[in-house]
Amino acid sequence: MLLAIDIGNTTIGFAVIQKTSQIVSTVIVDTDAKPGKIKAIIQKILKAHPIDRAVICSVVPKTTRSLEEILKKKLAVSVIGRDIIVPIKNRYKNPKQVGQDRLVGAYGAMRIYGQPLIVVDLGTAITFDVISTQGEYLGGAIVPGIRLSAESLFLKTALLPHIDIKAPRHIVGRTTQESILSGLFYGYGSLCRGFIDLISKQIKAKPKVVMTGGHTLLMKKFVSPKIRIIDEDLVFKGIYFLSNL
Repeated sequence: MLLAIDIGNTTIGFAVIQKTSQIVSTVIVDTDAKPGKIKAIIQKILKAHPIDRAVICSVVPKTTRSLEEILKKKLAVSVIGRDIIVPIKNRYKNPKQVGQDRLVGAYGAMRIYGQPLIVVDLGTAITFDVISTQGEYLGGAIVPGIRLSAESLFLKTALLPHIDIKAPRHIVGRTTQESILSGLFYGYGSLCRGFIDLISKQIKAKPKVVMTGGHTLLMKKFVSPKIRIIDEDLVFKGIYFLSNL
């Protein structure tokens, strides 16, 4: 079995994947969790499953190094971007600026759903990644994510409250919390729809649109009908494909 690890700015995802590509189990933990907690999670996973290899996709170098130190005592460990190169033509002016998670998600989506396509990842940042009809990574767009925006409102204003992230009941909020939630969900929903339309016009195609990331299910109805494919495990699947190259 493979242990696929997705290290993001907010969370670390662990997925146990069989050789048949089936995801057996997943565990999510905060990236800033204490090292002892993360080590205990890894030990529990390794005890429960016959894992012989780990592949890491990361945008947090410090966390990558600490996890690799823990894992390499028991497993063969590969890091995407260093040991495994995503086999996709990268059209960024400086290809090294593209986060490995974006490339892995784009590659996984292309392998599963074909191209052209747009991958919308609702994580710490909301990213839009574009794959051409020829299978090239063209680039995309980045905006602050839902939780990041909510935290910014709380930290940078005197009177706006800290809120729990949940879907609003109404477009027109009748409390400050309802108004913030409406702005986040309906606002980002409109933003996503607008970006999808603009990107489609620029590449002169009708791309498939794949949505992934931590707020996928919450945001689905606010982006529809532009989103036809929901795949919360897209990066894990991309890691699996890359592990077999």
